[in-house]
Amino acid sequence: MTTQQSSSRPRGRGRPIPIQQRTTILYGVLCFVLLLVVVQLWLLSATMHAYLAGDASLIIPGGIASLVCLLLNLGLLRYLYRMER
Repeated sequence: MTTQQSSSRPRGRGRPIPIQQRTTILYGVLCFVLLLVVVQLWLLSATMHAYLAGDASLIIPGGIASLVCLLLNLGLLRYLYRMER
C-alpha cells in the first residue's frame, strides 16, 4: 500500500459495535460514574468535616483527589461521545 491508499481508510474505525454491546458498555460506564460521584461526595464531606474541626491540611489533597475524579468522569464522557460516532 502506498501512503495515498492508507490515508483514505478511516482511522480507528473497525466494524460498528452492536446495539446490545453498546448498552452493556453504557451500563458499565454509568456504574463507574456513579461510583466516582459517590467518592467525590465522600471526599467533600470528609474534607469539610476536617476543615470545620480545624484541620486545614486536608483541603489541598481532597481537592486534588476530587479533580482526579472529575477528569476520570470527563474521560468517560468523551469515550461515550466517541462511541456514538
